[in-house]
Amino acid sequence: METRNIIAAISLSAAVIILYTLFFAPPPVSKENLVEKNKTEQNSDAPSLDQKENVTEISRKQALSESERIQFENQSIIGSISLKGAAIDDLTFKEYNVVLNSNEKVNLLAPRNSKEGYLIESGFITTDKNVEIPNSNSIWSVSGNSKLTEQSPIKLTWTNDQGITFEKEISIDDKFLFTIKQRVINSTNNKYDFYSYGQIIRNKAPEITNFYILHEGLVATLDDELIEEDYDDIEEKKFTRTAQKGWLGIGDKYWITSLIPPKGKEFKTTFDYKNKFRANFVGTEPLELNGNSSIEDKMQIIVAAKRVDVIDGYAESLKIDKFDLTIDWGFLYFITKPLFFGIDYFFKLLGNYGLAIIAITICIRLAFFPLANFSFRSMAKMKALTPEMTRLKELHKDDKMKLQQAMMALYKKEKVNPMSGCLPILVQIPVFFALYKVLFVTIEMRHMPFYGWIQDLSERDPTSLFNLFGLLPYDVPSFLVIGAWPIAMGVSMFVQMKLNPAPTDPMQAKIFMFFPLFLTIILAPFPAGLVIYWTVNNILTMAQQVFIMKRTTVKTVT
Repeated sequence: METRNIIAAISLSAAVIILYTLFFAPPPVSKENLVEKNKTEQNSDAPSLDQKENVTEISRKQALSESERIQFENQSIIGSISLKGAAIDDLTFKEYNVVLNSNEKVNLLAPRNSKEGYLIESGFITTDKNVEIPNSNSIWSVSGNSKLTEQSPIKLTWTNDQGITFEKEISIDDKFLFTIKQRVINSTNNKYDFYSYGQIIRNKAPEITNFYILHEGLVATLDDELIEEDYDDIEEKKFTRTAQKGWLGIGDKYWITSLIPPKGKEFKTTFDYKNKFRANFVGTEPLELNGNSSIEDKMQIIVAAKRVDVIDGYAESLKIDKFDLTIDWGFLYFITKPLFFGIDYFFKLLGNYGLAIIAITICIRLAFFPLANFSFRSMAKMKALTPEMTRLKELHKDDKMKLQQAMMALYKKEKVNPMSGCLPILVQIPVFFALYKVLFVTIEMRHMPFYGWIQDLSERDPTSLFNLFGLLPYDVPSFLVIGAWPIAMGVSMFVQMKLNPAPTDPMQAKIFMFFPLFLTIILAPFPAGLVIYWTVNNILTMAQQVFIMKRTTVKTVT
């Protein structure tokens, strides 16, 4: 009966998917339609950021040497701004190494003509095609300071042949914030309209984690709504939205490049792909530039490591709506973020992130102690009833109806509800999933050591059963790297399963026996911090379960 129900459920699900695809799903967008749509948009009267570029890919080092640059540096970042295009296209995080025990720092931004091109542009555009405005090939001049630091902002200028000067005053704080005050100065009697903009360009999608619990790609919060678009989605379909407030950017697992448009002004956000990924905003209301006058605007750029204190600090001090969502807390935000603060508290108290994980796991087990007791007591009763249930199955093996009636009578007599053991566990699942997410997405665990052979809790356990955990002098293929902690997790899960009532169906019982082995192989590549959490949780669960089972007895009358 159970097998038939499973087959029926799978068949019904498949039928729903097929019917939806045939009758309700929107038609796929062809490449021809996309090209035609882009032509229509480019021919409209709206200001456009599109420009023809002939880019020859060269190495990052070559690209950095091709144009004059203004250097910048503070406590957290170091890099340069290209005077060609006035683009922020070179940024390195001083506090973060590419790999553990390496001196190579994480480079995030790179010039547009390098393979990994990743840069930020800003400025003004206009619908008046007779006005020359600076573009990616324009050479800007430096006025005043020749290096950007937290004490010394810089000023860049560019003047066209029509008597219009464009200025950028750029400043940085001691962490990851750039503030750009932009100005257009008109020395003629003519009148013009300009629109301010900011744009992030990334030549290609990076290598991503590609795991369903983490979003990496284009992201924004626009009028309180979180927008998350994957790279492959944007390759197929352009995203456009007008908003009154918010921010936009491109996020990796641990890093964020973001734009904060001018406050109090409506703007249009666009994510698209035209041989490169672009995330930009353009003001919707023109700034009127009268004769012999000037206009100005201010935007902010945050290129940061996704440290919770940093991101939350900017969200609060700059009043950036929902900027904390640059960290992918997920739909269980109200659980995941408090859990992070709990781990962070224990880390500051104990000085080790692994110990902090164990401490928060203990706290969660204590919080759910009464609920788990109820669950384990029910399972203990069910296990105690196993001999009587076996006898009833043998007695009524030819009559399923009588067997069901006898089982229900037994449950009623012993005051056992088969579902009561499951429901409390279901209540706990969101909390444990939230903790799993916290450990997976937060940068705070990156390159943090535990004890023994675990030097980085954000990476897999490096040992392997197949070379006796390093005792034998050879390396094993990556798919055979099944470390000591994953094995401990699998063993703890196997013992825990033995404490639970065995499935009544022999086939199900055999499948369940292989489940710990299956999970051991699946979780072996996961970060060691997650596996430690899972193992400790299993051990605490077993201790509580054994305690309850020893105190629970069921007397049956046959």
